[in-house]
Amino acid sequence: MLRDMSRHVGRVLVVLLAAVGLLGTACTNAQQNTSGKFNGVTIRVVTFTGPQIAEPLQRRAPDFNRATGAKVEVVTVPFSDLYQKILTDFSTKTNSYDAMVFDPQWMGDYVTPGYLEDLSDRVTKDSSLEWNDVGAFFRDFSATYKGKVYTIPLDGDFQMVYYRKDLLQRDGLQPPKTWDDYITIARKYQGKDLNGDGKPDFGSCIAMKRSAQSYWMYLSVAAAFLQTKGTSQGAFFSTDNLQPLMNNAGAAAALDIYKQMSKLGPPDQLNNDVGDSRGFFVSGRCALSLDWGDIGPLTVDKSQSTVQDKVGAVILPGSKRVLDRASGSLVDCNATTCPNAIDGVNHAPFAAFGGWSGAINKARPGNVKDAAFAFLSYVSAPAQSSLDVTIGKTGFNPYRASHFNNLDAWKKSGMSEQAAKDYLGAIQSSLKSPNMVLDLRIQQSAFYEGTALDQALAQFLAGELTREQTMAQITNQWNSKTDEIGRQIQLDAYKASLNVSR
Repeated sequence: MLRDMSRHVGRVLVVLLAAVGLLGTACTNAQQNTSGKFNGVTIRVVTFTGPQIAEPLQRRAPDFNRATGAKVEVVTVPFSDLYQKILTDFSTKTNSYDAMVFDPQWMGDYVTPGYLEDLSDRVTKDSSLEWNDVGAFFRDFSATYKGKVYTIPLDGDFQMVYYRKDLLQRDGLQPPKTWDDYITIARKYQGKDLNGDGKPDFGSCIAMKRSAQSYWMYLSVAAAFLQTKGTSQGAFFSTDNLQPLMNNAGAAAALDIYKQMSKLGPPDQLNNDVGDSRGFFVSGRCALSLDWGDIGPLTVDKSQSTVQDKVGAVILPGSKRVLDRASGSLVDCNATTCPNAIDGVNHAPFAAFGGWSGAINKARPGNVKDAAFAFLSYVSAPAQSSLDVTIGKTGFNPYRASHFNNLDAWKKSGMSEQAAKDYLGAIQSSLKSPNMVLDLRIQQSAFYEGTALDQALAQFLAGELTREQTMAQITNQWNSKTDEIGRQIQLDAYKASLNVSR
């Protein structure tokens, strides 16, 4: 009996030790030597209704709790409400949230009044975070405002084009280099059966629903016409007087392409969110798509994808004709007008959004801020993020050097080595481009893009506004908001945002 009990106890100890070992491995980067340090602390983290972005926070929370004692509550709100929800909570001193995972474009509205904790010292002292492994662009743009670090990047965002490699190879076609190429390819496959189910499919699938981030799709097209001289030139305003670049021949050409895209997709495309367009693409119903990095991992998700190893990815298409800002007209690319052109094509890869990032409420107690930082560090650290960026449902895309250099995690996710290289190569081409376009980061950028631009584009696609009326409405609303806030204030912020070292 005693011998049997001894064996039983031994087995229990082995199981317990194994469990502890697994937990220790899972939580290596959850702030070293902090087990139990945050017992009794609750961290309320707000982000948008997912599953993207919220999912990894929710999944990682129990492990972090077991390692540190801190309880993590993830609060979600619709993306269209997130900016204002956070701002109102700050401005009314309600302080419902200890940490926020949000669009780094909004830092100007949150940092200026003193709402966010300065994380500059924390990120450099936290060895588990491996701060220098985070890509320079994401450290400088997504994390930093006026020289100080206020957020921890959890995601890397670049828009790119995905294409059905099997279809294009079968038909002897090259991936689109220009937006005209994109339209030509989309037309060829619109209405054809692309997945063998006997039903007509679509040349292009893009999220175009109002209030669903669709304005970034238009900006990805417009960027190729509007910015030619490098990142510091900017694609939104003149750096001389902050006059919008939304009413000229380049913007008009982009609107024409955008309107054509709206007709080369599912019949209800104007009501499609990003989840809808991604679902269409990975189920084999689209020849092309314009999106962030999420589609790459989704193509190997066996629960929904029928296009594994049939997908390629390329840097955003460009244009052979670009805006001459002095005259407002389109001119041909040459060494002077397009110094960064590739084979006569001006590419302007767009860092739309900039990548979801986590910040801490400065007004919260010290132990809560410590716990919140430890949680964000844990989620971002290589051990966790290297897995999370390979899972399509997370919405996390690569942002660390290790995410690009180590293909093992991608191959374990189900990607072939070639598919991983294609996918990561398209993102790296964007990151390395001297003509990369930085997203707008000035005060109330949410109004400029998420309200004024979004509304005008929706009206344009619905036929309520002509092309000229659309450009005029965007320009007038942007100018009104700029004058309301202060033109010099906004100009200074805009110019500062373009001087990002990479």
